[in-house]
Amino acid sequence: MAGGDWKDMFAAVQKNDKELVAYHLRMGIDPNYQHPEFMTTFLLESVKQEHFEIAQLLLENGANPIVKEIWGDHTPLSLAQLKGNQELVSLIEGYL
Repeated sequence: MAGGDWKDMFAAVQKNDKELVAYHLRMGIDPNYQHPEFMTTFLLESVKQEHFEIAQLLLENGANPIVKEIWGDHTPLSLAQLKGNQELVSLIEGYL
């Protein structure tokens, strides 16, 4: 996995670009990797941005629904609960 690819996928998650995220997943980017600069996962970022379809795509492709941030206490579920986003809460609970 090239760092540039990971960063491009992270930017795609932030921009809610589902097609580009799907492309990177097909190219083998690990959906659970936490880059040392960002210290978070794609799933955590998608929940932070409240991008439901991206979160769903990541979960369907093996993203870990119980992973914690490297330098934080949040999991995807706790972050969705904090944001009060019941749609994301329900999605994530379906993968626990």
